[in-house]
Amino acid sequence: MNINDFILNEIKELSLEHTVGCAQKLCKDLPITHIPVVKNKKLVGCLPESDIQTLDDKEALLKDYDYLLDHFYTSEKATLLDLVSLFADNDTNLIPVLDKDLNYIGYYELGDILDVFADSPFLHLNSETLIIEKNKNDYSMSQISQIVESNKGKLLGMYISYESQETIQITLKVSTEIINDIIQTFRRYDYTVITQHEDDSYLEELKDRARYLRKYLDM
Repeated sequence: MNINDFILNEIKELSLEHTVGCAQKLCKDLPITHIPVVKNKKLVGCLPESDIQTLDDKEALLKDYDYLLDHFYTSEKATLLDLVSLFADNDTNLIPVLDKDLNYIGYYELGDILDVFADSPFLHLNSETLIIEKNKNDYSMSQISQIVESNKGKLLGMYISYESQETIQITLKVSTEIINDIIQTFRRYDYTVITQHEDDSYLEELKDRARYLRKYLDM
């Protein structure tokens, strides 16, 4: 898969010489959060739809409102994860794309990128999802990989999904037939397992103890 195949040019970029009314009409006709503004093939910035709709003078030129422009873009070399982060960080559904000479060549749409991500093996393959937690100073990616693989599992991917001042949470996608062995090994290495799994013998033991205690209290 080549992510560049998803670069689009269906929405016509605007220039600073276009009017406010032209920009408002474009936003009304299309479900976009930002409009790319270009001058001599160079990206000037991205005009937020939320701001352009508040302007009353439809005959005014966009150059009079250049202070409203947001400044974000990506390159042709961007990875899928780079794009997902850019969309989230800028609260947008459109990311302008620049070539190696910094010329505007099109844009990515959020829906297309999420579809590609959803079809990736990381999410698509049959696997277990584990979220583990540990002190920030004590965790090790190499140790996490070793724990999974030493229990005959295959690590499909992992990423840091939450971070506080003291702890860190890591989300794993694991292909395995015996998730319990992996879970118990993580606990032996002082990782806290955040997610719950039916095959977790530790949880089953806690449930048995709770049932026993309830039976004892009802006597």
